[in-house]
Amino acid sequence: ALFKKPDIGITLNGGLAGLVAITAGCNNVGITSAVIIGIISGLLVVGGVLLLDKLEIDDPVGAVSVHGLNGAWGTIAVGLFADASFGTGQNGLFFGGGFSLLGVQLAGVGLAFLWSFSISYLVFFVMEKTIGLRVNEDEEIIGLDLLEHGNEAYPDYKS
Repeated sequence: ALFKKPDIGITLNGGLAGLVAITAGCNNVGITSAVIIGIISGLLVVGGVLLLDKLEIDDPVGAVSVHGLNGAWGTIAVGLFADASFGTGQNGLFFGGGFSLLGVQLAGVGLAFLWSFSISYLVFFVMEKTIGLRVNEDEEIIGLDLLEHGNEAYPDYKS
């Protein structure tokens, strides 16, 4: 609806985002909750892709929106939609469990982000100071898909 025509990349990412989001709570939520989690994940992946594009953050296949954003959403969704009548464990907020499980899930998302960001920053900092993070301008213009793999991953893309 936003793009006025079907977009295969966004469609595939929507499916992947739903799978990522339901993974954390797949044995602890009912069908209705799973559908709600999936619908929200589809909206999040589109919004995430558009936001990263607007911020000019390079994520050509939408991996951050699919895995990062919807991994976080799926983890938080456990704290909202967990139903003790499925699987094992306790109820989420929407099933009378209060904020306890939601707090644990939010803490988990926060810690995962802090760990991932810190380690990635450290690794990229060391790489930049030692071997560098960018290729030279000529290689960048030709494209690493062609130089590294011998073909163009996005032959229709015109910069």
